[in-house]
Amino acid sequence: MALTPEQARQLAFEELTKAGIVITEEEKQRMEVTDFGLGMLEKIGLQVVIYVNNDRYCAKELYMLPGQICPEHRHPPFDSNPGKQETFRCRKGTVYLYVEGEPTPNPKGKVPEGMEGVFNVWHEIVLKPGEQYTLAPNTLHWFQAGPEGAIVSEFSSSSRDRFDIFTAKTEREIVDEF
Repeated sequence: MALTPEQARQLAFEELTKAGIVITEEEKQRMEVTDFGLGMLEKIGLQVVIYVNNDRYCAKELYMLPGQICPEHRHPPFDSNPGKQETFRCRKGTVYLYVEGEPTPNPKGKVPEGMEGVFNVWHEIVLKPGEQYTLAPNTLHWFQAGPEGAIVSEFSSSSRDRFDIFTAKTEREIVDEF
């Protein structure tokens, strides 16, 4: 049985609390649960608590279910902004981060069947608790939680999700093509 967004929110709240990350009831209620329009929350999705996002900086907590993927995307420049620069710091679990560069032989990441063609970068960076990695603006990337799930803190320049460019199309975009 698939998780509902409310069940995913509750699970994320419980796991963040177990990890010693205090999330208020208000933050829990406004936690974003997204499947990126693909309808596969347990495989492709995120649970996100946004602490702050203003015109200068952003701080978030990401909870990922075991094996859950944030799909391939980039943060392009817009207007006079160079695009979002972000740092991922693993707090719990393992995160497999994929970026542009020489493909890693035998990567740990596994994409859903039938979606292999929409994941194009395979240079693997493995993040364990306490390790972090910074992505330059406009860098194509995606990431996946290890088998135990993951908690990742994200620190970045302003987050303007509407400008993000995803490789995979949402169900709505596919329907709109026809």
